[in-house]
Amino acid sequence: MFFEFNNDIPIYRQIADQIEEGIFTGVFPPESQVPSTTEISRQFNINPATVLKGMNQLVEKGLIEKKRGRGMFVTTTAPQQINQQRQAEFFDHYVAAFITKAQQLQLSKDDLVALIERGYQND
Repeated sequence: MFFEFNNDIPIYRQIADQIEEGIFTGVFPPESQVPSTTEISRQFNINPATVLKGMNQLVEKGLIEKKRGRGMFVTTTAPQQINQQRQAEFFDHYVAAFITKAQQLQLSKDDLVALIERGYQND
């Protein structure tokens, strides 16, 4: 984990984002334990309340769950939830703008499919 203390993004949000990224990439697979509030707090010299606030955001989203006396664990549905959320964000940020620009250029759906296929052929 890496935290930018001089960043506009609050530390608790950076904590939540990095754990979420770890879940998405498989660093923290379903049902695995994530680092404890104390571990993160000590390792990065961050106030435990700040770490807990970031973790609680993930609990509220259903990505991790508290197991009393054992710690925080990744839920079985977390990777799927994150993937669905990121696909929706991908559409909102990229595909919608892409389609708008294509319409401005008077490209048809078939034209777009052909361009996408051409892009995949270059891989």
